[in-house]
Amino acid sequence: MARILLGVSGGIAAYKACDIASRLTRAGHTVDVVMTKNAGEFVTPLTFQTLTKNRVYTDMFAPSCDFSVEHIALAKRADAVVLAPATANLIGKLACGIADDLLTTVLLAAWRKPILLCPAMNTAMYENPAVQENLEKLRARGIRAITPEEGPLACGDEGTGRLADPAAICAAAEEMIMERTEGKAL
Repeated sequence: MARILLGVSGGIAAYKACDIASRLTRAGHTVDVVMTKNAGEFVTPLTFQTLTKNRVYTDMFAPSCDFSVEHIALAKRADAVVLAPATANLIGKLACGIADDLLTTVLLAAWRKPILLCPAMNTAMYENPAVQENLEKLRARGIRAITPEEGPLACGDEGTGRLADPAAICAAAEEMIMERTEGKAL
């Protein structure tokens, strides 16, 4: 089984990342969760710790008894990265190489790993040309992106922007891991 880094950014869909973490863990994967500060406003680290049975990483400068450079160590030991939800903010930072918190710093170090981006935001934000350009930049760099679902949004609007179904995200992550594993075997 694989070691998956689950990056959770701060949107209402962060609660669905709990289901993703649970599904991946039940499938036998080791899941390391890295949350942005804003994600912690929606779901607590304790929830993910309970679901994954692993420490949850939230702070770039948290004291640690591990003497590794944490953001590099997290990137090195991940077999794959799943970003769910990926907010417009996270997508923009990743596209521009901005590393101003633990998650974005880990992502810059993990760029050689398979990355699955799962956008979730209001329709107007998702359709914004800047967000679409950033998504295209990331796809051109080999990052996979799942198209968000259409339907009612937390803000009351209706349209494209809902986080893809957690089962579909986990299936896409499994496929990505399988492809990488098969590629190494060749």
